[in-house]
Amino acid sequence: MSLQYQLKQGNYHLYDLSTPQSKATGEHKLRLMTDTVAIAFDARTGKLHEHGHPSRIHSWASNTRRRLRAAGDYDRANDIVVVSGPLPVDEINKCLRITGYCRQLFARLPSLPHGKYLAPAH
Repeated sequence: MSLQYQLKQGNYHLYDLSTPQSKATGEHKLRLMTDTVAIAFDARTGKLHEHGHPSRIHSWASNTRRRLRAAGDYDRANDIVVVSGPLPVDEINKCLRITGYCRQLFARLPSLPHGKYLAPAH
């Protein structure tokens, strides 16, 4: 499955690019529409675990941390980080495409523009 977020009318739309485009709209299958996005990842490796609507991702992270701690795996539980809010769409998509990119995003978070923006086309 090849996923990509796009900004439309102030909302994040998550499309499944592995599905055929609609003949009526020209768009791929819409998987999610939300006003903010959350990303859960491993702080040490930058590996993406989950992404999507913030309430679902925060719930996933809390439950996963609880299960890991119950199993005695405190290091892995403590390595789960969730970043949420109006994040730049191009940065979110890099997290989906590039293994370990979430760690770079997290390190650069204070210097990223706040809000939803599209990178200028080159």
